[in-house]
Amino acid sequence: MTQPPNQPPQGGFGAPQDQPPQGGGFGPPQTPPAQGGAPATPPPPAQPPAGPPQPQPGYGYPQQPGPYGAPAAPGAPGPYGYPQQPQQPGPYGYPQQQPGPYGAAPQPGYGYAPQQPYPGAPGTAPGAPLGGKPASKTKPALIIGAAVAALLVIGGTVYAVTGGGDGGGKKPVAQQSDDGKQSASASASPTASGGNAGGDDPEDLNEDRQAGEAKVLWYKSAPDAPGSGADAPGMWITGKTAVKAAYKQVFAFGAADGKTAWGPIGFPQKICAATKHQSADGKIVVAYMNSSGSHAKCNQLQQIDLETGAKGWHAEVADGALFDSALSVELTVSGKTLMVGRSQSGTAYDIGSGKKLYDKKKYGAACFPTAFAGGTNRLVQVASCGAGTDNAHDEIQELDPATGKVKWTQPVKKGWQVSRTYSVDPLVVYLTNQEKKTWNISTFTKDGKFRSEVKVNEKFAPRCGWAILERDLQGCQGVAVDADTLYLPTDSLSSANEIVAISLADGKAKWRVKSPADEPMAPMKVEGGKLVAYVEPSYDAGGQVVSIPLTGSSHKATRLLQNPKGTADIENTFYDGVVDWTDGRFYISSGRLSGNDDSKEKLMMAFGN
Repeated sequence: MTQPPNQPPQGGFGAPQDQPPQGGGFGPPQTPPAQGGAPATPPPPAQPPAGPPQPQPGYGYPQQPGPYGAPAAPGAPGPYGYPQQPQQPGPYGYPQQQPGPYGAAPQPGYGYAPQQPYPGAPGTAPGAPLGGKPASKTKPALIIGAAVAALLVIGGTVYAVTGGGDGGGKKPVAQQSDDGKQSASASASPTASGGNAGGDDPEDLNEDRQAGEAKVLWYKSAPDAPGSGADAPGMWITGKTAVKAAYKQVFAFGAADGKTAWGPIGFPQKICAATKHQSADGKIVVAYMNSSGSHAKCNQLQQIDLETGAKGWHAEVADGALFDSALSVELTVSGKTLMVGRSQSGTAYDIGSGKKLYDKKKYGAACFPTAFAGGTNRLVQVASCGAGTDNAHDEIQELDPATGKVKWTQPVKKGWQVSRTYSVDPLVVYLTNQEKKTWNISTFTKDGKFRSEVKVNEKFAPRCGWAILERDLQGCQGVAVDADTLYLPTDSLSSANEIVAISLADGKAKWRVKSPADEPMAPMKVEGGKLVAYVEPSYDAGGQVVSIPLTGSSHKATRLLQNPKGTADIENTFYDGVVDWTDGRFYISSGRLSGNDDSKEKLMMAFGN
């Protein structure tokens, strides 16, 4: 989609645009987490450096005029050669405001100051309250990060110009690790605790619960973290356990009662990546740094059984060819395959045994794999081809997860970049065009043929985390997809919004439903023929979990869970939060620890009736 005529360019590639910061919403950490030993807050450059595209504005930036000129005219070709839809008038005859290349307008996170336009740029110091309100009173920053946050594709720009193809580097070899429940290093980080789990946090969060409100089933305080903060990636819910990674440990609690299920498992260095999904048999893999030095790499892999806490195989990720390092890695699960993505290549392992399966390296004239996305039985690879030449473009491929064999290839038109995948099965991708400052959502058939593009003129606001050293194709939440329909939340400006159901057959809106409260609502999952969504908490009410029927003439939201008013402030404070709805319980956890010693931040909470 292009920008509507007579409208200023919206937030996206390049300099921020001239708009005031947007209201609260869920979003990524306000200072991007340091990767591979890089300083957490690099000094601001006098001007954005030349070369690869800079990370783009995330939630909460003041928008400034962009450097790329006017947006493309309506009807301009999209990434697959099909004309984009002309803009439609809004409800009062005015053109509807369109998102920039990354979709949603920037939003601030839970009680934190707006992000900086690019790492190191001048801006409000992280942690400052917004609008003069206490941090705990500001709008929550849930998980569903904006399909739009900072994006710096190193492998697809600078590195691909000079890097070799099938260069060396020792092959990674997996080895069985010890089966201990907790390493000696874990003692440096106190374990999480909680009220009714019998820990050292005695407060009763149900004391003031009102009639009709859900219970806080359990909660856990976060472990100590350095003053600069620490990552707390992932949240995995099984039938018995709720598992969470934080800083240098992985914790496991009873899903229903919050009692310690196993561990915690400790690591000698900080956790830097984790699989977003578990395998069919309940296995995950976390990556941690190989040292604490300035040249540290995120190259240590550890498999963990979610049910028992047993530590399985361990492996070290080898560097690839020149400029293809494991400074940062991307972990993707597809069936029994774990794909470990570097900046220009990937290595696949059997997630059960740790056996190396294959490598994905440079192919063709100059195509470098830069990102992966996985589903139950599908593995998608995005490659950057011909960077620095007149034929620069992206390519999407589906791989056989077990062998790496290419099933199909879909070239993307020059100037367009595959930034996110909203779904792998069916495949729905979010693309951006830097030069034209436009975005596009395209869908594909099973055999990789173009199916449709979204034709709804709306400012959508799924929210995604940072993607600094890799694209992180599956870094978005607040969007759901089933076999025939894409469900997207509209941008709410911190008030009631809508979820729009969009047909994958023709890209047109099928129906839309408004949030039942004066707060934003976003999809979590499709379950039992209904869409389950989360409504953010307000100053005087807790969040809600609602269900929306997918068929019939009425799509009214029905409340499944009303979180207590007395814990709304706590619910608002989960930094870069992650949410899930499983077995009638709502879980929320922090995606990053602030490291603030003045407050005892929560790591995770569970609600239920």
